[in-house]
Amino acid sequence: MIKTSVEDCGYKALAEKAKEAVENAYCPYSGYRVGAAVLTENGNIYTGCNIENASYGASNCAERTAVFKAVSEGERRIMAVAIFTDEGNDAPFPCGICRQVLSEFCEPDAAIIIYDGADSVYNAELAELLPYSFQFNNE
Repeated sequence: MIKTSVEDCGYKALAEKAKEAVENAYCPYSGYRVGAAVLTENGNIYTGCNIENASYGASNCAERTAVFKAVSEGERRIMAVAIFTDEGNDAPFPCGICRQVLSEFCEPDAAIIIYDGADSVYNAELAELLPYSFQFNNE
């Protein structure tokens, strides 16, 4: 994992879309706003935000919202993901469920850009965030 600037991450436009998506976050319980954007192999960008619910288990993270929007539009391969928060200085690394969902639609070397609201990003590959992910094998 590399810590770099948003200008040098290679996915500045994607990171900016994630930053825009945070404005739609619905998080009255945690107060922690997160936006995400995914880039598909067809060159399309889909955004998402976290959506909380009083029944916490019914909440949805920004990453999954963006992935599910892409998949619902027929996209099946995601090349890069950007995640953004403007809440504090903690980088919004994806939770375990999001990492598993990403592994369903991303290659292990897919770029994961984690934007911490400052001027720096963590640039990682999915395999770094979820080694040994659960994979369906129909061989």
